[in-house]
Amino acid sequence: MKILIVYDSVSPRKVTAKVAETISDSLKEKRIEADSFFVKDIDKSTIKNYDCLLAGAPTMAFRASTGIIKFLNSLPKEDFSGKPAAAFSTQVRSRFSGSAAKGIEGKLKGLGFKLITAPLIVYVEGKGNEWRLRDGELDKAKNWAQLIAQTLSK
Repeated sequence: MKILIVYDSVSPRKVTAKVAETISDSLKEKRIEADSFFVKDIDKSTIKNYDCLLAGAPTMAFRASTGIIKFLNSLPKEDFSGKPAAAFSTQVRSRFSGSAAKGIEGKLKGLGFKLITAPLIVYVEGKGNEWRLRDGELDKAKNWAQLIAQTLSK
């Protein structure tokens, strides 16, 4: 099993990147090959070499960041029918924040991916450029990665 993690991260502290790397490290601990790429660094032609896609981004203005949406919109639909996928996002905990993960899930489904688990939503706190992960959120990301590992090993 080979998993590709593609993420966008926009804050100077690279909060969503930390989540992506935590997911990657947790999968590797389960002896699953996982590669993590910032959305602008991925070569789209290599996506076909992976068995599963995990896509994540920060929630910005009630939706996923522009970078991840542009990436997903640029993928050819016919290549991914039935491939497993899942979404993750970082966001402020508020009933008014929206959800990048839901938008990413919609894009993944539209591309033909099969969603294998509920999205991971990791909460951040702070202001301006000082966003940071709330306590315990990286543990939540590790547990989500372990759930993915279990699901894919069945």
